[in-house]
Amino acid sequence: MVTLCAVIPATDARDTSDRCIRAVREAEHPPEEIIVVNRPRRLGPAAARNRGARQATADVLVFVDSDIEVHADAFVKIRKAFAEDPGLAGVFGSYDDNPASGGLVSGFRNLLHHYVHQSAAGQASTFWAGLGSIRRDVFLRAGGFDEKRFLAPSVEDIELGMRLVSSGNRILLDPTILGQHHKRWTLGSMIRTDLLRRGVPWVQLLLQRDVASTTLNLGWRHRASAAASAGCLVGVLTRKPKVAAASLAVVICLNTEFYALLYKKRGLRQTAAGPPLHVLHHLVSVVAVPIGIFQHLRRKSP
Repeated sequence: MVTLCAVIPATDARDTSDRCIRAVREAEHPPEEIIVVNRPRRLGPAAARNRGARQATADVLVFVDSDIEVHADAFVKIRKAFAEDPGLAGVFGSYDDNPASGGLVSGFRNLLHHYVHQSAAGQASTFWAGLGSIRRDVFLRAGGFDEKRFLAPSVEDIELGMRLVSSGNRILLDPTILGQHHKRWTLGSMIRTDLLRRGVPWVQLLLQRDVASTTLNLGWRHRASAAASAGCLVGVLTRKPKVAAASLAVVICLNTEFYALLYKKRGLRQTAAGPPLHVLHHLVSVVAVPIGIFQHLRRKSP
């Protein structure tokens, strides 16, 4: 039988940690080990996860963020994935479609993450540590998360996944492995995260590793939506309403399934907020590209 160890980084003292731990303990066929890393305070998630992993003895490490409540069957599915495929290095899941936090920004951001992962089932070229599992021997052999580079929450899980896949390991995205997300987003936190914690570091990572990924947020639909969002901004700045309206129409057409999800789960008000928030999300990603390129070139220069 495949044994599991749940590693929960909780050094940021979130008030959701107790619910997270309780959900892990009360799940069907729960992990044989549960390691909560809550000291020292302010330790980054990469270092916290590494610390927990070094203490583990189970076959598979299951990383669970402290603001996630896993579904009852999550560990059953993780065990099954590794038991049925001895060559599998890792498998990760998705947020569910019922985020705990209310508000238009939280609903948009959490359901967007859910939608992207639900649309990308199968072999992955990255990793997600919100609810993701890796064989312990593979993780330790790879050196774990890069805690020196990623002192704060960033793309440390994506970097690890890219490193593992480039070494010949296989990682799967199983969208049926679910957890409820409790994070509350504000407009400011969404912009800061998308730009400084995700966008810019991700661009630098792609340039550093010289890869062109089309998975998850880098899919062609997302790129086309980003281009249309830029066109919308250009139309507004140049006072060309037809250009802005046409560009916004393209964004809506490319993402009708996502907006249908917003309507189904959160109603008309959330759906109406979807396109402008989506355009802003894409514009931040567009801005991240030149910043990431500049920082990459500056780091390479003697």
